[in-house]
Amino acid sequence: MIVEQRLEFTGNSHEPPKNPHPDSPKRREPYVVSDDLKKAVNLAIYLRRPLLLEGDAGCGKTRLASAVAYELGLPLYRWDVRSTTKAQDGLYEYDAILRLHDVQTRKVGEPEEQVNQTENENEVRFNRNPANPRDYRKFGALGKAFRLQHVPAVVLIDEIDKADLDFPNDLLTVLDEPWEFKIKETGETIRATHKPIVLITSNKEKGNLPAPFLRRCLYHYLEFPNDPDLLQAIVDKHYEIEQEPLQSQLAQNAINRFLEVWNKGGLFKKPGTSEFLDWLKALHTFGSEPYDAERLIEENLLPYRELLFKLQQDWKKYAKA
Repeated sequence: MIVEQRLEFTGNSHEPPKNPHPDSPKRREPYVVSDDLKKAVNLAIYLRRPLLLEGDAGCGKTRLASAVAYELGLPLYRWDVRSTTKAQDGLYEYDAILRLHDVQTRKVGEPEEQVNQTENENEVRFNRNPANPRDYRKFGALGKAFRLQHVPAVVLIDEIDKADLDFPNDLLTVLDEPWEFKIKETGETIRATHKPIVLITSNKEKGNLPAPFLRRCLYHYLEFPNDPDLLQAIVDKHYEIEQEPLQSQLAQNAINRFLEVWNKGGLFKKPGTSEFLDWLKALHTFGSEPYDAERLIEENLLPYRELLFKLQQDWKKYAKA
């Protein structure tokens, strides 16, 4: 029996992890973690249950997975869900057409032709042999995580609600005991040596997720940092890591103006934290000199509003003084 080392996410790591996995993120994530969110992540790690994250777009749901994987030095495998996504896509894909092609193009009596194929992001290359069906399977995010022998992986399943209603429940057959799946084309059974740390994001695009799936998950709602001190902490962490120039008065006025607009009401789509950070960067560096901090507060016009508003109605609202 393999006993895993107890992992704990602090959200405060300032030093690179020791001996990180090659598939671990290479850059520290500028992420500010609340105590409640840190507790939710550590419960998910301890119980090995999926952590379902909901919240407005741009509030940091997706970035959390990078922060966790970087601090713990674990590999990160991301699975972007689309409307056509099936549960098997995250496990493996099998290219039967390519195998048939190789059979038909190989001439009898000739030595085996060496055909190079990229199997994964690490540019691992091997020689395909039509007699070996394993040469034609490619593992998805969960499949890669299940095959790890020495450490668990962090798996991000992003925007799960884009798929059809059967997709979440189909995942339950894999993300539960005995934590295995079968590859029918090769006869293999892939069992997880280390259960992955699974983070799932949802924007509720198609309503509520199925009840059986929700019962299996831990849940956390990411609140928008609607407070000057919280937003200032995010700015400080971001600029500390990125090592970009920051004028304190301009940053403070930008925070106040942004929250004033965000809380004023009347917006069809409120900007998120990521839009705010892009806007702040433009205020500092897009022009020949930083934007005037006092002017930012005094004018109704919002400079670089293209970064904040993504709908015509919102964009026009701040187009004139």
